Amino acid sequence: MNSAISAWLRRAGTVLSAALLATTLRTAADPARAHAVTTGPVFNNPAGTVAEQQAIRSQFLSLAEGAQSGSYLKLAVYHFWDTGLAQAFVDAHNRGVNVQMVLDSSETTSSHDDGATYPMLRDALGTDTSAKSFISLCGTDHACNSTVVPSINHNKFLIYDYDGSGGYSTVIQSSSNFSPSSYSKFWNDAMVVDNDRGVYLAYTQYFGKLAAQDPASWEYLTPTTYSPYAYYFFPRPADDPRPGDTVTGILDNVICTYTESGATKHSTVRVGMYKFTRQAVADKLVQMKKDGCAVDIVYTETDSADSTGSAGTWETLHATGGPTLRCFSWDDDGDEATAGSAATPRQIIHSKFLLIEGKYADKTGRKVMWTGSHNFTGPALTKNDEALLKVDDAAVYDAYVSRFTAVRSAAKPGTADNTPECKGVTTTPET
Repeated sequence: MNSAISAWLRRAGTVLSAALLATTLRTAADPARAHAVTTGPVFNNPAGTVAEQQAIRSQFLSLAEGAQSGSYLKLAVYHFWDTGLAQAFVDAHNRGVNVQMVLDSSETTSSHDDGATYPMLRDALGTDTSAKSFISLCGTDHACNSTVVPSINHNKFLIYDYDGSGGYSTVIQSSSNFSPSSYSKFWNDAMVVDNDRGVYLAYTQYFGKLAAQDPASWEYLTPTTYSPYAYYFFPRPADDPRPGDTVTGILDNVICTYTESGATKHSTVRVGMYKFTRQAVADKLVQMKKDGCAVDIVYTETDSADSTGSAGTWETLHATGGPTLRCFSWDDDGDEATAGSAATPRQIIHSKFLLIEGKYADKTGRKVMWTGSHNFTGPALTKNDEALLKVDDAAVYDAYVSRFTAVRSAAKPGTADNTPECKGVTTTPET
């Protein structure tokens, strides 16, 4: 990452507005790459202006509007309920861009589906996956790379490939779906990786697997390091011969208490997570806190004795000596009658990021982050199509810490999280 981008990231505040993106992130390095994106994180602000709410959407829109004839746009997303954005992809197709999409089957069956976006894309792109443009749905009630029912294609990424070889390419890995609530109610993030061949090849290979929809040939793609990135593509089947949990495996690399230059130091772990129900990860984070790590978590939903009949992640994380916790599941209009409706006003954190600072993989002074579509849930590990991107860059990390701080400050009910929503008894809007 060049010094100019690193300097910009260090100056980044808690939210990157669309206006800042338009002026700071525009690149004119090559006429063929006139889209206004560049490597770095992007965050929406549900409490801000419309432009700030749609900051992540604007990145996807920019690639669709700037794509050149003969180039490729490859999109994998869970929910796509945005006709304005869909029209930009249709327009790209009409001017000669090869537009390929793989969506979850719920695109046509969800009670929240807008009933317009998918038909628009289907009619324009067709459904023949052997064609250069197409839209495809995973099998009914299961992911593209899994036959387990239920499972979903929960991905949220876009690949832009200018010449078909990755010579000019951009990948956007996001936590955001394309829907009004995703912009105006849900706190989301995205990581833009511009013109990095390693990221391009990894995501293109994974997209090909999704489009092929051949669960019998699917193998969990093991992390491939391509500094400063690494990639994890799911599902990791329950019968995978490699032991452990992908996230606990990451956390195993953290040394909580260590000595540096004669001083005792402690690593810090921060988690911004929509849904946290994976017991192994909860157990690991509690143990890390006891081992001297500072562990700080902002979440929207866990599971609990109140929701499952037996103690779950809520009880584990709230044990004496456990992590610092704040729940973000806020009915912001105060009307309980609307809190569970399709047009819910509830604000939540919808991100799925993990931040580690300190001694990691036997090196001190590390600042590493992971983000993507991967919640800390069982299905996200063993059933769903998911992507998780590691970024080993201090400036990117610092921007995510600023975001974490902003979300933590906004989180309600915060530490008073003994509520049905936070404990998973009442479902949240995304559920």
